[in-house]
Amino acid sequence: MRVAVIGAGSWGTTIACLAAADADVILWARRAELADRINADHENPDYLAGFPLPEAVAAASRIDEALDGADLVMVAVPSHGYRTVLDRARGLIHPSTPIVSLTKGIETGTCLRMSQVTLEVLEGRDPDAVGVLSGPNLAPEIMKGQPAAAVIAMGDRTAARRIQALFSSPRLRVYTNPDVIGVEVAGATKNVMAIAAGASTGLGFGMNSMAALVTRGLAEMTRLGIAMGGEALTFGGLAGVGDLIATCGSPRSRNNRVGIQLGRGRRIDEILAETNMVAEGVKTTRAVLDLASRYGVEMPISEAVGRILYEGATVGGALVDLMTRETKAEAHGILP
Repeated sequence: MRVAVIGAGSWGTTIACLAAADADVILWARRAELADRINADHENPDYLAGFPLPEAVAAASRIDEALDGADLVMVAVPSHGYRTVLDRARGLIHPSTPIVSLTKGIETGTCLRMSQVTLEVLEGRDPDAVGVLSGPNLAPEIMKGQPAAAVIAMGDRTAARRIQALFSSPRLRVYTNPDVIGVEVAGATKNVMAIAAGASTGLGFGMNSMAALVTRGLAEMTRLGIAMGGEALTFGGLAGVGDLIATCGSPRSRNNRVGIQLGRGRRIDEILAETNMVAEGVKTTRAVLDLASRYGVEMPISEAVGRILYEGATVGGALVDLMTRETKAEAHGILP
């Protein structure tokens, strides 16, 4: 099998390394100098410094070269650049080739999930051959060989099982799930919650606060996912609560780190200016709020994050607003 991984950030590079155990892999890097460094040194100095890459991972800066003859395409570019990159791939991917998004975001403006963007840009493809790989997958931990799990969601179950077999190993256990909508919504919304969790940590709060936030955050994620056509059970799995635990509890999470700095009183523009990595939740929060409005879903934590990111609200002020909302019954936990 020949696998093309589009995007040489930390997660794209990690996926390329995992696939290289059983496939020929081409990793596309936007910058030629990064592709050259990867090929020369077998290391990604910009995103995974200190981790040696398998000899079988080759890099290319020409997208036509990366996609040539690919039997599987994995797209690991940020949501705000996803459409532009796929535009460059028009006519370069065979119509029957499965395409899997590794991106945990929602396109701002259109509010489309990444699989929807794929189908819109690459017209005429079988929707069942477009999917998503998600879960609690912090790249450095996987590169260290620590055990982890992920879920591949795709309508074509035969293709999903092939991808499952390709990436399953003693360090990564992969499950299948036909619920593409739920897995994508979970992956995007948990980044919003990770910013809130980081802010809680930045304020110096402990596990009581974190547990309340994660639990009610999961309720928000699930309500939106169900409204959009996803399955409730998906949010109790790896793409939902699993990823939520990892990103809300680990300082390795980019979104969590952003939240920590916000909780310490720093401005979002200052925080983003100091990193070369993308915190998807910063842009995705706006799209999530637009979707919540469109589907009539109440998402108070997401709204609080939005006020902090886009309206200059203080973390302390947003917290007071959350804690003094009208009281209500918990009902059925994660459901409305």
